[in-house]
Amino acid sequence: MTRSTTVVGVLRDGNVAVAADGQVTLSESTIIKSAARKVRRLGSSNVIAGFAGSVADAQALQERFETKLDQYKGSLLRAAVEFAKEWRTDKVLRNLNAMMVVAEHGKLLVVSGDGNVLEPDDGVAGIGSGGAFAMAAARALLRHTNFSAEQIAQHSLQIASEICVYTNDKIVIETA
Repeated sequence: MTRSTTVVGVLRDGNVAVAADGQVTLSESTIIKSAARKVRRLGSSNVIAGFAGSVADAQALQERFETKLDQYKGSLLRAAVEFAKEWRTDKVLRNLNAMMVVAEHGKLLVVSGDGNVLEPDDGVAGIGSGGAFAMAAARALLRHTNFSAEQIAQHSLQIASEICVYTNDKIVIETA
């Protein structure tokens, strides 16, 4: 299980929001940073990425994914599939401990090192130690409120921070 973070992506009415907490945990018992930025817009594109896992690994993956986005002229799905194939087969990348939520207007994906590129059926994705908590909250909010994707992401991360010890309430959200 990837610890030390929570990332949630929410897609509603074509609008997407990706949010993450700011906590960085050293080993399993020490909070070393409380306001890290784990969600960012990639390059000059409208693609948003959220990372869970080792900081160095996440940064290496971000750079490689941006290269794929450039190579495939901003096509998120094509870049994600090609990136997942490379991640799974490359000897160095294969050992990286991280996962990604990537999104653009109308599209939300989870990309992992085992070669998976998953598009959630319900427009909600969560990764990291608090990912399941945030997903559960986001699903309930999506079904029972008229909140925007951004509001759902904000509230679901807040709820996850109240449950998961590896998640805090210093939330960064990017929207498309």
